[in-house]
Amino acid sequence: MNYPVIAEHILATVQGTWWSRRRRRDDVPPLPTGAVYVFRVGGNYRPFPEGMVFDPSHPDVLDGSSVSLVDTRARLVEVERTLPSVSEADNFTVRASFTCQVTDPTVIARQGVIDVTVPLRAYLMGDGDLPRVSAGHRVEEVNAVRTEVSHRMTAYSAIVPPRVAGMSVEFVSAEVHASDDLRNWEQKLRDERRSWELQRGQRDFETQDALRIAELLSQGSDHVDAFGIARKEIDVTEAASRIHRTTDKDSARSHEAEASGRAHTQARETAEAQMRRDMVLTLLRQMGGSDYVDYQQVLEQVLRETGGQAAPGVGTAAGATRMVESGSARPDRTETGRNGSRDPQGGFVKDEDDLVE
Repeated sequence: MNYPVIAEHILATVQGTWWSRRRRRDDVPPLPTGAVYVFRVGGNYRPFPEGMVFDPSHPDVLDGSSVSLVDTRARLVEVERTLPSVSEADNFTVRASFTCQVTDPTVIARQGVIDVTVPLRAYLMGDGDLPRVSAGHRVEEVNAVRTEVSHRMTAYSAIVPPRVAGMSVEFVSAEVHASDDLRNWEQKLRDERRSWELQRGQRDFETQDALRIAELLSQGSDHVDAFGIARKEIDVTEAASRIHRTTDKDSARSHEAEASGRAHTQARETAEAQMRRDMVLTLLRQMGGSDYVDYQQVLEQVLRETGGQAAPGVGTAAGATRMVESGSARPDRTETGRNGSRDPQGGFVKDEDDLVE
């Protein structure tokens, strides 16, 4: 760091000429902003008059053997020192900040203070009790070490202020940093944590969008079309045409379902009627093998089996029962069979031929 002395140059001797009594120096380097010339004339250091336009024929310029360019502006200078921790593998780094400004360029040029960090680092190393502040802490406890070091440096600078001849120096602050390995590790953890939080946020947003879309879809296609029209993602004409086609398809499906229902009902009624006919035929076959038939009882049984409805073919049987009544015999006939004996059951006949007379 070239501060406060920016540069130093050796000057050659200026020789006079017979045709000119006035001499001039042309090997002086240009002066940066905020700096001053300090010429060495003999054994003395003489600054060029401040505020005066540089004159290459000035006596100090002509007689100078060297020139120093001294920066007189205030600067913030930082110096570092390493402090131990509990672990021998890790350490802390203290970075102390000082404000510096040249008050006497002549003294600075005479002492040749090219890098002001050298005396400031020596000042920082002069505090022998500073390492004890950090020696009892782990490297992860950098915040606690930072607080204790700041208190220690404030007290130390108040008791033993920093001094550099020809300059005003003041302690500003002290920062403590962990090792590069720990810093890199913490940065990696931070980046991973941020990445995970970003992914979690994205998943939460996706879940909210999915729930919102599911709720939108549950309200029907008309609501979805309206939402799309509001966001200018669906054309009104296209949505109306699609709704019309959907309505036609729904109507066709409804008619088809009604026709299928009617066909199913008709098939079921046909099957029930067929079942009743089969039942009546079965009963009639059973009656054919019996000697005595009570047609009234048969009719009642048929009605019970068919649920109180007369099946096809049952009406004839019902009409036949009216011809034969169970009870007393007619007065003009005697209830006898083919052998001339009276039927003891009254309204029953033993042979079907007795019905035809």
